[in-house]
Amino acid sequence: MPHATQDETQTPQPPEVLPPARLLRLPEVIARVGLRRSAIYQRMSEGRFPRSRSLGPKCAVWVEAEIDAWIASIADTR
Repeated sequence: MPHATQDETQTPQPPEVLPPARLLRLPEVIARVGLRRSAIYQRMSEGRFPRSRSLGPKCAVWVEAEIDAWIASIADTR
């Protein structure tokens, strides 16, 4: 009886698991992008900055991946 090769005996690897999306509060967004609060909200209203999500009456958050993509898009145009 022939022996199985190493490739035949390996179990398939699970697909790569992406880390869960992180949510950023305004102070971290300000620190990352270098804009003041008023500039962030102005650009949001103009559609030039990722929209925040509301988690409650006094809690706004941004999706980290959207902020990272915005930073990358700014870096690409310069």
